[in-house]
Amino acid sequence: MSEKNIEKIAGELGLLPRQVEATASLLKDGATVPFIARYRKEVTGSLDEVVITGIRDRLRQLADLDTRRESILKSLAESNNLTDELGKKIEAAATMAILEDLYLPFKPKRRTRAIVAREKGLEPLAKMLFEQGHMDTHLEAATFVDHEKGVETQEDALAGARDIIAEWVNEDHEARMRMRALFAKKGVFRSNVIPGMEKEGNKYRDYFDWEEPVASAPSHRTLAMRRGEKEGVLTLNVLPPEGEALSLLESLFVKGESEASSEVKKAVHDSYKRLLSHAMETEIRAETKKRADNEAIRIFADNIRELLLAAPLGQKNVLAIDPGFRTGCKVVCLDRQGKLLDMDTVYPLTSDKRRSEAAEKIEALCERYHVEAIAIGNGTGGRETERFTRDLRLRQDIEIVVVNESGASIYSASEAAREEFPDQDVTVRGSVSIGRRLMDPLAELVKIEPKSIGVGQYQHDVDQGALKGRLDEVVTSCVNAVGVEVNTASKELLTYVSGLGPQLARNIVVYRDEHGPFLSRESLKNVSRLGKKAFEQAAGFLRILGRENPLDASAVHPESYPVVDAMVRDLGCKVSDLMEDENLRKGIDIERYITDRVGLPTLNDILDELARPGRDPRKEFEAYAFAEDVEKMEDLEPGMKLPGVVTNVTAFGAFVDIGVHQDGLVHVSQLSDHFVKDPGQVVKVHDRIKVTVLDVDLERKRISLSMKSNPDMTGSRSVQETKNAPTKKTRGNSKKKDTGKKRDTEFFNNPFADAFKRS
Repeated sequence: MSEKNIEKIAGELGLLPRQVEATASLLKDGATVPFIARYRKEVTGSLDEVVITGIRDRLRQLADLDTRRESILKSLAESNNLTDELGKKIEAAATMAILEDLYLPFKPKRRTRAIVAREKGLEPLAKMLFEQGHMDTHLEAATFVDHEKGVETQEDALAGARDIIAEWVNEDHEARMRMRALFAKKGVFRSNVIPGMEKEGNKYRDYFDWEEPVASAPSHRTLAMRRGEKEGVLTLNVLPPEGEALSLLESLFVKGESEASSEVKKAVHDSYKRLLSHAMETEIRAETKKRADNEAIRIFADNIRELLLAAPLGQKNVLAIDPGFRTGCKVVCLDRQGKLLDMDTVYPLTSDKRRSEAAEKIEALCERYHVEAIAIGNGTGGRETERFTRDLRLRQDIEIVVVNESGASIYSASEAAREEFPDQDVTVRGSVSIGRRLMDPLAELVKIEPKSIGVGQYQHDVDQGALKGRLDEVVTSCVNAVGVEVNTASKELLTYVSGLGPQLARNIVVYRDEHGPFLSRESLKNVSRLGKKAFEQAAGFLRILGRENPLDASAVHPESYPVVDAMVRDLGCKVSDLMEDENLRKGIDIERYITDRVGLPTLNDILDELARPGRDPRKEFEAYAFAEDVEKMEDLEPGMKLPGVVTNVTAFGAFVDIGVHQDGLVHVSQLSDHFVKDPGQVVKVHDRIKVTVLDVDLERKRISLSMKSNPDMTGSRSVQETKNAPTKKTRGNSKKKDTGKKRDTEFFNNPFADAFKRS
């Protein structure tokens, strides 16, 4: 951790060097991001998780850069190519791209045309030409004709010399830097359909003849074009105007109008077309992919966060129904801890007789298990099952809630589900998951791989390692923000607690099963392999409810218990009194308790926690219902105003469940009466909203919605018109221009990214 890197990160993030250094030291010592953000505010200057994560990631980038720098210096030294001047440039290189540019001329390479020309003794001729003095090029070239070496004519000699010059141009650091900037600023995505793939690749028809500036192309279109190329439907190129690229290189290398200059100009053109353009296109394709990945992952992560932090119903007796037509509805009953009590299968959607039988069974189950809420999956038959359930003779205080079951089938077939319910089939496990999602979405959804939950865009096209890392961070952040009841939490939930992980989570569950519930946080130290460091990182996020020390149910870290004990002694009361009596808390002079390790940030957090011990940051649960008599797409008509729930937010808009088994799309242009750049600034997953139906396309199963106060209905079609509308043939010859504003780009620590920022 060099001082230079500390200063660099501080400058980039607008922080004090001591904040970066302190954070880096904590990270190096094994502290987690949630722990540092929550319990080391005095050390970092109250940095939040976002900034701490930024410091961590930048430290990793710079460490990778330094490792590569050392490797290059070693290689150059071993090959006797390391000069003082080159060494200084390498030491000063701020990005990986610059490092690789400096190393490129010396990097071992396959047998190139330039290498062959050097073997034929043509490098002296190349140097003469490159100087571009007044000379008779053919006369000079004649002296290099050598039949034994394969140089048969003067033109052979000049061609070989041009090959060498072309390689010099390609490997020139300044040329590559300026060419990167041109590709980033003036580069254009060009996609075309591969002849004969028009029908098979119909879903990519918008890109059959498409051009779009690299600098402003949104992530979803970049990823769509790349997917079309990968599937063999589209060709895709990323190039700037060729004339501008050639003019740029000529300005760097061509001097005057001599014969030699003419040869250099030919070499420059060859270098661009044969070498440099391909190298730059490869780089910019990688960079735009990375940019698109980061944006898609950011959107996915934001959606996952909202989904995980959805309002929980809480600990109530729940009857959960996984709807189905022919195979029936699987019904399970859960107690307030989510334990499976009973199960059955009913057939309310097949015949009147079976409907009556199903009603009797569900009513009886509700009575027997004192059901307080009914959770109904939103899959096939969900609305019909909801209507059936609302017609039952149930207590009025029983809440009926439609639950998003996305990913439930993934959980039901998972190892975690098999381990928990080894004797039950996937339908029972899926129903249990639906019920538990209503009770506590976070605790249940952590059992599913985040990318399987289905909130995002192109999640299968982005860098899978980066996606998994980011989503794991989001889950970890959410779990630790809410806190975990250690005596009821699943192994999967405990895994995400700061400082634990899969093995310690398993050990906690094993200890709990063998010795009974934990009576205090201190007793966690008895768990196998849960040492001092792990306890420090995890204890503040673990809750133990209803035990002797009320602080064990709060977010006050055990290391701060002595501070609370001192407050209690000074006031002559109990900890429970301090939690219950606001006047007692107001009488505390917190500055009396400041020490070298405990400052005002921690003391203020302690007082906040005493006022609301173990507070849940999630919203209060509110029951929600879709519009009655609107259960399928055929029920929709343009102009209808309906309630809906946001299920997914993307770069191009938001998908909304309006209760017809097919989510509708509110395009970004329909999200508000004013211009919207980022849909995530207007709506979040699980938001309850009102929408207007603009268009219904039954054939393609598409619903267009609007959130505008007075949407323009011009051009919208009725359901019947949609049914009878002829299928339109796609035209593949109209070029579309991007008229949107330039998008902000993220920092990638390389020249292409810097060029994007400037464009």
